[in-house]
Amino acid sequence: MAGPTTAERGERKQVRPGPPRPLRLRRLRALRMLIILSLAVVLAVGGSLWLLYGSPWLRVERVSVSGTRVLTAAQVREAAGVRIGSPLISIDTEAIEARVRRKLPRIDTIDAVRSWPHGIGLKVTERTPVLVIKNGGKFVEVDREGVRFATVSQAPNGIPALELTVSKSAGWRRFGTDRMLHEAALVAQDVPVGVKRDLRTVRVRSYDAISLELTGGRTVLWGSSERGRAKAAALTALMKAASGARHFDVSVPTAPASSGS
Repeated sequence: MAGPTTAERGERKQVRPGPPRPLRLRRLRALRMLIILSLAVVLAVGGSLWLLYGSPWLRVERVSVSGTRVLTAAQVREAAGVRIGSPLISIDTEAIEARVRRKLPRIDTIDAVRSWPHGIGLKVTERTPVLVIKNGGKFVEVDREGVRFATVSQAPNGIPALELTVSKSAGWRRFGTDRMLHEAALVAQDVPVGVKRDLRTVRVRSYDAISLELTGGRTVLWGSSERGRAKAAALTALMKAASGARHFDVSVPTAPASSGS
């Protein structure tokens, strides 16, 4: 039996028509748009990187400093070590802050920020002494946290002296110099304003044996730094009640005492 003829095979063959012409055009346009957008993104990213890192327009031209009192702006700029002409985006502000604090212990806080398009701003806060320690012919300044941050040739006006007369006891080994300095600084801050102007010396014999020397040979046994506000209130009331006394004891603020005349 003869097989199908060529004509019959052609009739059976299925021909798949291609997509309509409008659909092919839409696909070509979409592909063309995708290519254009990709090129635009590449150009935009490349241009941005060049603008930030390679162009001469966004580079450091100045470093401004604010907040200094004892230090000069030049000292802070030198410690910051910001290189003029560097791309502004490449400046590590955290590294600047760490470098300034390390090189200038007088700095308590610093905030380094970029000031577009050409500046770096350094806002600093200097430590303020609440006590000074005499060291030979010099004076070491101590801040409110008990941090020794600077040595000066002349004691700042109105800042009481700190005398550490602690024996090498078990208590001393337990607390150490830094802790004692911190305790003394806390006491110095809690002294009432009306008494602070007469305060000359804060003497530390142990953690709970801190005393004050005032003008006129008057003394105050303060005790530890604990309950500082209560002790300040007790001292103010005691001095009013016994204005002629020379020795005051507020180590137990609920039972203050005075003596001498």
